[in-house]
Amino acid sequence: MTTSSDPSAARTLRLTPASAVTIKPVRWLWQDRIPAGALTLVPGREGIGKSLYLVWLTAQITRGTLHGLHYGTPKAVIYAATEDSWSYTIAPRLVAAGADLDLVYRVDVETGGGLDFLTLPKDTGQLAQAVTELGVGLLAADPLLSLIASGIDTHRDRDLRSALEPLAKLADKTGCAVVGLAHFNKSTTTDSLTLITGSRAFSAVARAVMAVARDTEAEDGSCIMSQVKSNLGPLNLPSLRYIVEQAAVATSDGSMTTIGKLVFTGETDRSVNDILGEANSEPGVRKSTTLAKEWLVSYLMSQGGEAARGDLLAAAKREGIAERTLQRVYIPARVEIVTEGFPRTTIWRLITSNPESPETGAEPSRATVPPTQNLGATGATGATEDLWYTDSNHSFDLQEAEAPAQLWTEATR
Repeated sequence: MTTSSDPSAARTLRLTPASAVTIKPVRWLWQDRIPAGALTLVPGREGIGKSLYLVWLTAQITRGTLHGLHYGTPKAVIYAATEDSWSYTIAPRLVAAGADLDLVYRVDVETGGGLDFLTLPKDTGQLAQAVTELGVGLLAADPLLSLIASGIDTHRDRDLRSALEPLAKLADKTGCAVVGLAHFNKSTTTDSLTLITGSRAFSAVARAVMAVARDTEAEDGSCIMSQVKSNLGPLNLPSLRYIVEQAAVATSDGSMTTIGKLVFTGETDRSVNDILGEANSEPGVRKSTTLAKEWLVSYLMSQGGEAARGDLLAAAKREGIAERTLQRVYIPARVEIVTEGFPRTTIWRLITSNPESPETGAEPSRATVPPTQNLGATGATGATEDLWYTDSNHSFDLQEAEAPAQLWTEATR
């Protein structure tokens, strides 16, 4: 149904009944972590391997080895980078990571005066055409901020959205995943999304955010990657630990150059939010959080692996542990919170499954727990037990754009 007020007007109101919306499954570039057809952000401090992660991801896509939509089917990648040299840094990194170089495309823009960097939103139309023609599975932006037109104030939400929303629509229309790197600002907050440099629009438009931080307690200097936002999938995914190794790559004159290579070493109970919280807390607070996590696991084990919320909180109170503290530690303690029975009862339960590491290609476990991070413009804000993720396999086709929507249901305690 359409309505028109002024025949000379260029804009016409269009109304679509919900019954005409096509329900479609969410597709994942990396199962449950990076959605295809959407923007994913990877923020963190400088010098912790974010670019090496993007290279690792590129290699996986060009070899068809990442568990997700393109597993077994190598796909092309458009790699937009502005801070590193292709000859000295990016190409050697791709070689070290094992990427198929014939499927990785450097992107430049020809102008009257030579070559320029890709600029958003100015070049979005031509970019969409290239993605479609090449069947691109991943658009890698290193960093995403540098692709935004210089005339756009990236600290103003409305201005930044004028560049990001067309990019998100490109991803939605083509099915290509867009993964952009971002930097943390110098704030002392423990909220990963608030730390992203620039307007809040970065984290709001992104459907998923995977934050990274160096684990200062790790003897091997490893870093941690945690899912801190996911509008389309679960948030209780285990964090991943990685290290950076040195690799030798042959150059054009036959000599060897040494370059960094990211290697995932497995899952970890530590999270980026744990690290950020420890960096901004007193030693006594860090110790109490660790003790609360240990107590929670010990108590649930003593109760056969699960306990009713009321019983657990009463026991915690006797030990001087607040519910708020338990809410901060239950995910790293690998505990899920579910409601069951009639009348409905909230149960805290140890997760006994052991998801595989990313190198195995196996799908991780999918326990159902309430979201604990800000989900952006359409999600919950802050820790809560009232909003529960119920279905990560569907999105809605809204008008011409297949904009995803979250299905949530309210759980009673």
